Formats: sequence, C-alpha cells, structure tokens
Amino acid sequence: MAVITPQQRERIVARSIEEEMRESFIDYSMSVIVQRALPDVRDGLKPVHRRILYAMQEAGLIPTRPYKKSATVVGDVLGKYHPHGDQSVYDALVRMVQDFALRYPLVDGQGNFGSIDGDSPAAYRYTEARLSPLATEMLADIEKDTVAFSPNFDDRLREPQVLPAAVPNLLVNGSSGIAVGMSTNVPPHNLAEVVAATVHLLDHPECSLDDLMAHLPGPDFPTGALVVGTQGIRDAYATGRGRVVMKARAYRESRRGGKEQLVISEIPYGTNKSRILEQIAELTRAGKLGDIADLRDESDREGIRVVIELKRGADAAKVMEKLYKWTALQTTFGVISLALDNGVPREFPLKTILERFREHRIQVVVRRSRWELGRARDEAHVLQGLLIALKRIDQVIAIIRGSRNRETAARKLEKELKLSERQAEAILAMRLSRLTQLETKELRERLEELEARIGELEALLASPERQIAVVRAELLALAGTYGDPRRTTILESEKSVRLQDMLAVEEVVVMLTREGYVRQVPMPVYQRGVASGRGMQMEGDGSDFLERVLVAATDDTLLAFTADGRAYGTGVRDLPEAGLTTRGKRLHAVLDLPKQAEVVEVHLVSEFREDRTLLFATAEGTVKRTTLDQFARPRAGGVEAISLRSGDRLAFVAVTDGESEIVLAGRGGRAIRFPETDVPVMGRATQGVRGMKLDRGEKLGGMVISRGGTELCAVTARGQAKRVAADELPLQKRDGKGALLVPGGKEYGDLVGLRESMPGQDLAALTTAGRRLRVRRDEVPALPREAAPVPFGDLAKSDRITLVTPIAERDTGTPGESPPPAPPPLTRGDTEPAGEMEVVVTLEPPPAAEPEP
Repeated sequence: MAVITPQQRERIVARSIEEEMRESFIDYSMSVIVQRALPDVRDGLKPVHRRILYAMQEAGLIPTRPYKKSATVVGDVLGKYHPHGDQSVYDALVRMVQDFALRYPLVDGQGNFGSIDGDSPAAYRYTEARLSPLATEMLADIEKDTVAFSPNFDDRLREPQVLPAAVPNLLVNGSSGIAVGMSTNVPPHNLAEVVAATVHLLDHPECSLDDLMAHLPGPDFPTGALVVGTQGIRDAYATGRGRVVMKARAYRESRRGGKEQLVISEIPYGTNKSRILEQIAELTRAGKLGDIADLRDESDREGIRVVIELKRGADAAKVMEKLYKWTALQTTFGVISLALDNGVPREFPLKTILERFREHRIQVVVRRSRWELGRARDEAHVLQGLLIALKRIDQVIAIIRGSRNRETAARKLEKELKLSERQAEAILAMRLSRLTQLETKELRERLEELEARIGELEALLASPERQIAVVRAELLALAGTYGDPRRTTILESEKSVRLQDMLAVEEVVVMLTREGYVRQVPMPVYQRGVASGRGMQMEGDGSDFLERVLVAATDDTLLAFTADGRAYGTGVRDLPEAGLTTRGKRLHAVLDLPKQAEVVEVHLVSEFREDRTLLFATAEGTVKRTTLDQFARPRAGGVEAISLRSGDRLAFVAVTDGESEIVLAGRGGRAIRFPETDVPVMGRATQGVRGMKLDRGEKLGGMVISRGGTELCAVTARGQAKRVAADELPLQKRDGKGALLVPGGKEYGDLVGLRESMPGQDLAALTTAGRRLRVRRDEVPALPREAAPVPFGDLAKSDRITLVTPIAERDTGTPGESPPPAPPPLTRGDTEPAGEMEVVVTLEPPPAAEPEP
C-alpha cells in the first residue's frame, strides 16, 4: 500500500467527482464539436479535411504534378497538424476521392479507394493522391493573407482556421458528422445552381426563399436517382431541417418471348448496391417478389446496371412499387444543416448559409486586395527610388565610391537624395546592366502599371459595390469552368406522379399504319431487325402499310386529331409494344376513341412549348393557330381543338414555329401561299379565319408548311403527278383564290393530294377500287407551275384516286429481286416545324468478318 507523504498531501485538491466529470465531459464535447465532427459554415470543411488539403498544397501535390503515396499525405497531416489516429486521416482522404460520396471530389486518387458496393479501400501505402482542380479553388490566394492562421498543436507551425474557399463547399459537397448531442447532415447540390442562387443573393440581398429556390430547386446527389416531393426540401431550406425522399431510377427493357426486365441505373445517395441486391434476393426467396425470374449485377466502369428479369405477364410498375417499399431503392435523407458559425454550432436555413459564404468571400477579397495593395505600394516605392538614382547616376556613383562601406553609402544616399532606407538598399543592390536606356524605360512602364493597379485596389477597398462585383465575377467564372448538368431529378410529389413516370426514358420507334394500328418497338429491337435483313413487312393480307415511322422517347406524348375537331393524347410509354412485323393495336382502342371517330392527323410531341403552334385547316378552307402548350394535358374523352361550322370537318393539322409559310390547295387545282403570321393565334374552342376562297362545293385538297426550298408534290384523281417548287406560287395575303397549280377537267380530275416532296420518301395513292399505288418521287418530274402533270401509274378508266398519304416502307424494287433492306426514314417527334423535323437515321449492318489468313 502506497504511503502519501505530507508534501504530496499538500498538492491534493478536494473535488466532487460529479463536478469533475461534468466539466471534463463538457470539455470533451466541445473538442469533438469544434475540432472534429462539424464543418465550418464558410468553407464547409471539418478540421481534418482542411488540414489534409492544406498539407497537400504545401507538399506540392497540385493537379499538374505527379501523384504521391497517400501514406505521405497521412504522415504530413499527422506530424504537422492533426494529433489523432492515422485511420481517421486516411478515412477522410478516401471520402474526398470517392465520386459517389462527393458531388465534386476534392482529391484526385489513383488506386483502390473503395466502391459503391461497400468495398474497403486499399491501405494508404498502396494508393496515391493529389489535389483535384476544384480543390485548388478552395485554397486559391491562401498565401495572400486572405484568412487567419493559428498555431498548430505544438506551436511549431501555423495552420489556417478556414480556407479562402471560392467554392460554396458546404452546399456543393454537403457534409455529415455526429458530435456529442448533435449531428449534421447537409446534402450535396449542383455547383452551377448554387452559384446562380448566390449571385441572385448578391444582386438582391432582400430576396425570398422562393426566389432562391427558383435557382436552387433542391439537392443534386452524385449518384443521381430521383427526389420525390418538394415540401421536405422547402422545410430544409426554410428551417435547416427537412426530410427528402430518394428513389432509384429504373427503366424497362423488352426481351424475347414478350418478357420484360427492369434495369436499375441509379440508386439513392448513401446506399450500398450489394446490400440492395441482397435485399432483393432475400425477398425473392421468401416469395414476396414472385414475379422476379432472375437478378444480375451488370455494373461496370460506365455506371450502375442492375438487371431484374421478370416473368411473363408480370406488371413492371407493381414490381417496382414493391421494391421501393421493401428495399433501400427508396430511402430518406434527413437534412440537418448544422455547422459552426465563429466556433458556435447553429442550424442554418439556406439563405443564411449563402449570406455567410457571401460575407466570407467579401472578406477574402478585401484581405487579398490589402495584401496586393501593400505589395504594389512597396514595389512602386522601390521603383521611384531607382528612377531617382538613374536620373542622378553620376552623383550616386560618386557617393558610393567615396564611402568606406555599404552602411555609410546607404546613409549618404538617404541624406543627399532624400531616399528611404528601403530605396537606398535597392539602389545599392542594383546591377550595372540596369543603367541602360531600355531598362530605364521598362522601369517607368512598370511604375505606371503599378500606379494604375494601386488606384484600382484603393477604389475596390473603398467600394462595397465593387467588392461584391468581384465576388460575383469569380463565382460565374467558377461555374463556367466546373459547372455540369444536374444528375438528380426532382418530382413535385408522390401523389402527382405515377410510378410509370418514374421509369427512366427509353428510346423507341413508333409505327403507325394506314388502317389505324399503332405500336412501339424498342430501338435495340428495331436496329437488330433492320441490320439482320428481316425488313419491315407486316403480318396480314398486305392491304395495310406503314404510314409513319418515328423515333420517340417513352416520355413523349402522342396527339391524335379527329375530323370532328377533337384532340386525344397518350404517353408513348403507354403504347403497346410489338415486334417489327406485327401491326400492334388499333389507335381507337389505345386512345379510347368513339367508334365513329375518324383520325385525320397524328403527331408526336416531346415538349409542349409556348413558342410552337398547331395549325388547323378544315375542308371548307378555314385555318387557325393555337399554341402547343394548350394541349399539354388532354383529358379522357379528348379536348376540343377547333370549333367547326355545320357541315365542315377538320382536314389537316401541322406543327409550326411562327416563321413559316402556308400552302393551301383546293381540289379544283388552285393553290395559295401566304405567311403563317397572317393566321391569328387563338384559343382551342374557336373557329378560326378563312385561309382560302373555295368555289361552291369545292373542298380543301392539301396543306403544306413551307420554308425556303420546299418542294411540293401534287397528285390528281386520274393518276397524274408533278413536283413543283413552293416558291413558284406567288406570296400573297390569306383569303384569296390563289394561282393555278394543276389544270382541271376530266383528263386530270380533282387535285386529291398535296404533300411535301423530300428525297428518299415516296407517297402512297389509295384508289376507289381498293388499290394502293406507289408514287415514286424519282419518277415524278419536277415541272414549272404552269405545266401539266404526268401519269405515274396504271389506273383503270373507272378507278379514281381518293387519298394521298406518306409511306414509310422502302421500295422493294423490281419483283423477283431482293435488294438489301434499308430502314425507313425516322423522325424525332413533330414538335419542330416542317423542313426541320425530318431526321434520317442510317442504321448500317455490322461489318462482315475479315477472312482468316
């Protein structure tokens, strides 16, 4: 048993154990809060991250220099600034490398730094690192006294208390940490959007939260995926706390035999892909996901690809609903915007975070300007002394030669030339080569530059408006260099979005037949079919044919217009999927049209834009324009597109851009060309104005939207056709009779079709006898407007052509020959005006294998 001496007893202080524990725990808590777990609101960094970046810059690990071992970085940080364990430093370094953890990584790593599957990184002796380009923006100008420094743990070195941080890093890369009794969880955001919101705050200091959210709508996670609901985002931005629901992004793929598979391409932020696969497998084995036939992870360096094969007849949307419910494909990000404000932990709303960053950057600009001003004044002061010495060089040489030593010469120069000590020392250090006239001129020019720079810096320091302008310009330059598109899609609310809408966009080919059948074919299936030479012929008796083949995205909308003036719409995603040779499903059934409805036009719309209009023309010659955005949400049962007069019917519909010309042709053979702007823009439930004067009993025979160089193809009822340039028709006002395009009479019959003629595209002419004649473009001559058309097909005396329509099938050539199959011309939607919307997609078959030697 140890004996306590009287001297030791004198040093013992009686103290309550409760009081000692309380004070010690408070000291420990504050150390964890301030020195380890929470970021600073100004640069968004915890001390360990700040020390790593600063140590790497000191070691010269900039982006333009070679990598160095991570062990070197860890050793420097431990030995100089961070008196904690090496694993804590390396873990922080690893996270700054991972592109799935940080939206904009601050460290450029080489080697195994872990994966989204939860794999551990290699030891720091195996990996290498250097600063990323964006990290240099965090450290820019730190040598110019822009931030305060404090002693390191042993008072041997000094370290920055905060980085200059040209990047709003707290919002851009987010932060997470658990302190004692508090935690932080800030989501990452898009750099360009954060900069836009900050610039708006600089320009409008009294702006509201709604104003900021117009530029910064919500988080942008490095793993992409979906955010469902905006109320949680708004709560987080308004109070510092909110709940953000994240969902994986998925899309469907068609397989042989009518089966489907779901492909997960993006997962929620912070989730483990391997764990998600385990959850799906466990649920499948337990019988909760009975529609899943197989599960594969096909992810590679290009991105995530988790394939879930479904059984035949399975409902993909219901499967995804269960996956969201029971797995980490749907998770919640609890936003806690807690950070240190002058060493005090606080929860920050969005505007306050941006204000703190603004104040920090203004202070950085001011301190940098003061430092640069001091340097500029010092250099200018020295140059003034040198110029004085050069002007009186003989006297200077005499003083120097007559002095016993350097100190005496300096004192004499100061006294006789009235120079400062700094100027005198500079003169004594001046080389003889600077006595030339050229050097003197250069010194004067440099002095002028410095005086101009001094004036700029003084004006900057005296003007808060100029300081804000500098911060603004630097932020915009930063966004221009490092900004990138948003990865995460934000959906308004869970109730307003169907599960099908959350499936990722897929490119498909939409096919419409003359008899009103429609189908969608996945683009890979279409490409394989064309490359394999199977062609585009459909099953059946051969009477039906492809009228239109268009490239579309599954989030596009199919708009159909009926003769009674109504518009019906459905998503391309909801069109039936079919193979290349099947006809698909009747459009009436897809759109739930009345049995007697006659579909006159079909258009694919990818975006309902206000600057695009739908141009309607009726059989009686009435025309009307309505903005495309008024058809964005067609109701079940359709919406009224145009109000028709008694006995009239809708005949033609086209999409225009407001800068085109309209060509209308009556069945009597006359045609009129007038500017589109002559037709006023009206609402949906309106009748329109007269576009062309028709004779009694005459109907409209065709409409073409013309731009420069448009060529027309006119077809008569007796089987004659000709091509003519639209510019040959005189440009006039609407509501005229027009000019003769095709002569009338029994020899030619009525003009039954007027279509735009484009290279590579033929027309189909349907007759009263049920025949289909092909109007081959290359065989129809280009003639002047006054010339008569020429016959193009063998037509019986009693037969008449009633309708001319586009044809998407390629000509099969002479019977008995088998020309190589060519894909039909594909168009991407119809939201672009005529003359711009045609996009011919050439699908070349795979190259033949080279013969073996």
